[in-house]
Amino acid sequence: MKILGKVALVGAPSTGKSTVFNRLIQQRKSIVSEEYGITRDRLYSKCEWLGREFILIDTGGLQLKDAPFQKEIKAQVDLALDEADIIVFLVDAKTGYTLNDEYVARELYKITDKPVILVANKVDNMEMSANIYDFLSLGFGEPIAVSAAHGIGIGDLLDKIVSLLPNKDYEDIEGKITFTLIGRPNVGKSSLVNAILDEQRVIVSNIAGTTRDSIDTAFNYNDKSYVCIDTAGLKRKGKIYEAVDKYAALRAVDAVMRAQVVALVIAADEGITEQDRHVVEIAMENNKPVVIAVNKWDLHSKENKAQYKFTLELKSYYKFLDYAPIVFLSAKNRTNIPELFNAIDKCYLDYNKRVQTSILNQVILDAQLSNQAPDFNGGRIKINYISQFETCPPSFALFVNNPKFMHFSYERYLENVLRKTCGLETTPIKLVMRKKDKKEGGLK
Repeated sequence: MKILGKVALVGAPSTGKSTVFNRLIQQRKSIVSEEYGITRDRLYSKCEWLGREFILIDTGGLQLKDAPFQKEIKAQVDLALDEADIIVFLVDAKTGYTLNDEYVARELYKITDKPVILVANKVDNMEMSANIYDFLSLGFGEPIAVSAAHGIGIGDLLDKIVSLLPNKDYEDIEGKITFTLIGRPNVGKSSLVNAILDEQRVIVSNIAGTTRDSIDTAFNYNDKSYVCIDTAGLKRKGKIYEAVDKYAALRAVDAVMRAQVVALVIAADEGITEQDRHVVEIAMENNKPVVIAVNKWDLHSKENKAQYKFTLELKSYYKFLDYAPIVFLSAKNRTNIPELFNAIDKCYLDYNKRVQTSILNQVILDAQLSNQAPDFNGGRIKINYISQFETCPPSFALFVNNPKFMHFSYERYLENVLRKTCGLETTPIKLVMRKKDKKEGGLK
């Protein structure tokens, strides 16, 4: 499924933007509180409706008075508006028309010509619905009445959003291996892009954080077609202060979502840092295969078994990424670039692989005979049948006697067995436990 656009939620403080955000993405991600103006930074998440997927952005509340952090909030909102394809302007039907609503409307008129959907939130009953017509004077047409707290009108809002999503042309990306480079600032991502393309297409600088935008570049390498998405350097969430850095983080998330393979770039001369772990979490959260590209290896120690020692350190630090291939390279000297492409190609093949059901069931039967599951939650898990229901990543349904009997360590064991025996060495996989129906067969 392709990401078809971005939608920003804007409005005055306490109009319910975060509640609407949580309702649309169907999870409690944005902080919701009665405290006035609690959201300061932008939050983002994928949202899907009627088979169409987009990125939803929650922003802080805009207001007339000189409130704490208002300058920073305004900068964040401006960046979100610049990035978004559609603006959802939230107003509070319970409070009614305010000067803050008027201020937000004026700002929207000044800085954007994009589609604006006016939404009156907190319409919890018929009496409230009469208040929404006061907002017609804002100049954005008749508001859509919703109650995010109770789920009223959310379908109408989503229908309107998907009707306005841009019909972007993805023809250039279809059929190509798409990968993205992520990493903290100044690890050499832009230099690596230039080494891959063998030309200066991206500005390279020693100043951390030079690249602000994501740049898609299509090219051929060894008779294969690729699209490389270079992203701005990421910083750990707690250490992001500049609005532009948060904007870069948003673009990096978008790049990871669109990519089929993610290359985590680490600077060998600086070693592994805590920031590196936070950066790769974006890829892990989106179930994308990861190649760990250790750049600037020419600056690392030349001692005996240096790569072996660094590999052990990486495996120890990224315990849940022990399947990720590691490539040691130097963008500056353009060494080991072919090895990087070999790893990307392998990840792509594993990520898209489908395994025959008969092979899967034999593998799982052998795995249970070799290593019996432990007693857990009052019983022992028994897997009767397995089938693959999805790729990207490979996802498997395990029909079991009782899902609550599955211990996480045994699930991890089964993941490793499937990886090694089914040629899925470099990709994340998903296991879904389903209670076996009496009518279904089992392993023989």
